[in-house]
Amino acid sequence: VQLQAFGGGLVQTGDSLRLSCAASGRAVSNNGIGWFRQAPGREREWVGAIDWRGRSTGYADSVKGRFTISRDNARNTVYLQMTGLKPEDTAVYYCAAGLGPISGRDESRYRYWGQGTLVTVSS
Repeated sequence: VQLQAFGGGLVQTGDSLRLSCAASGRAVSNNGIGWFRQAPGREREWVGAIDWRGRSTGYADSVKGRFTISRDNARNTVYLQMTGLKPEDTAVYYCAAGLGPISGRDESRYRYWGQGTLVTVSS
């Protein structure tokens, strides 16, 4: 499975942006998908995740209420809708496919990782 995150860019504080995570090679419709991010000089952190059916999501406290994860299994794509962006959201964002249908926040539960996309939020 190859994953590719895209849709990043330079935005201003308060703006919205939607990232996409496209899977190729095989379907990921049976896999939980997670979003992670890594800011300059910091460790990678979990942003949120969605289960294989798209019925259950979870988010880090720092993004809860502002970010929404959804998926379209017919398109083999997962989305991260970001609203109310803040400068502290600046990071490279990665998507990852889990080992099973629900993967949560533990990185060890993710098997496939995509190349990230940079989101920069100016103040």
